[in-house]
Amino acid sequence: MSTFETLHISDLWIKKLQKQGIKEPTPIQEQAIPSLLDGRDLIGQAQTGTGKTLAFLLPILEQIDVESQTVQALIVAPTRELARQIADETHKLIRNTEQYRALAVYGGQDVFKQIQRLGRMPQIIIGTPGRILDHVGRGTLDLSELRTLVLDEADQMLQIGFLPEIEDIIEAAPVDRQFVMLSATMPPKVEELAKTYLRNPVEVQVEAESITVEAIEQFVVETTDRRKQATLRTMLDEMRPYAAIIFCRTQRRVSKLNEEMQMQGYPTDELHGGLTQGKREKAMAKFYQGKTQFLIATDVASRGLDVTGVTHVFNYDLPDDAESYVHRIGRTGRAGNDGIAVSIVTPKDGRTFRDMERELNISVTPIVVELSEEAIRAQHDQSKGSRKTTEGRGNTRRSNNRRPGRAHRK
Repeated sequence: MSTFETLHISDLWIKKLQKQGIKEPTPIQEQAIPSLLDGRDLIGQAQTGTGKTLAFLLPILEQIDVESQTVQALIVAPTRELARQIADETHKLIRNTEQYRALAVYGGQDVFKQIQRLGRMPQIIIGTPGRILDHVGRGTLDLSELRTLVLDEADQMLQIGFLPEIEDIIEAAPVDRQFVMLSATMPPKVEELAKTYLRNPVEVQVEAESITVEAIEQFVVETTDRRKQATLRTMLDEMRPYAAIIFCRTQRRVSKLNEEMQMQGYPTDELHGGLTQGKREKAMAKFYQGKTQFLIATDVASRGLDVTGVTHVFNYDLPDDAESYVHRIGRTGRAGNDGIAVSIVTPKDGRTFRDMERELNISVTPIVVELSEEAIRAQHDQSKGSRKTTEGRGNTRRSNNRRPGRAHRK
């Protein structure tokens, strides 16, 4: 087992990490840090929660020339939420060190305030593609002396459609810069981007199996499309999650489920790429603060979401692949806490779910959810357009009782 000392991380940063309770490197840090300190390009496959941010951030800090008044590292993230989280991690480390300066630049902030702060010569910039290019175009961000370029969540960036912006950013950087790409999944578009721009990269990977934490209990419940929502509501009532993320396949399904759950009196909110940045930020803030108990989200919008209090994850719709399944359930069971993940499977989903079990070499425990007449009637009324709400929910549901009630194992 490596230590941060054997990975050649300076005492300054080791002490900062220890204050945060971080004493040993994670597997992705063990694999990535030596190569990045050697100046190698790197492509890494790792989920959120594996320590990937520190895997590229520590080598960047080690190689900063504090005498130089230039931007030396640029970290590009697909969303403002993720950019802000990376910036928070950076500022935790450089706090009370006058020589190191970092700045987050993304949409929704006052661009002129950002210009003023750029004038203070930060060495590290963290931002989203659009705002980074805005500053490059204005001449307020000079990338000509850039040493390290990091693309975090590359798969999400390409899924959103940021490829032209990414290529423009690469064009603005020196040819001999170090290039680091990190991605939760490795679809062909990401591989093609890496092949085009990375030079003899080191490849590192944290296998999906190792990310499926033992602390997460995984269950599957079989139902029908018509009774899917009633099944979800019954589980929420019986399991009483403290906080839960409910995953749907599309933006439209997220919005529809959120509206219908709110009609029934559940404290839900939605998070997906179709919302404005301001609405996404507000939804996440309410969830972080505990004002929203159940967050209904798409895969893309949930990337980078790191909330230690999430007790349950529900796959209302199954994900497209095993890696996405692992990423979803990894939103719970964090920071040493237990977690529960439940997948709702309809007859058409059966084969897909069994394939995921085989690929991940797991056996998910089946449970049975008995629907009350009231739950069935509520879904029937809703399908006919009734807006009748069920009162009294939400106030009594917030408890640490995470065991199924009438939802029981087969």
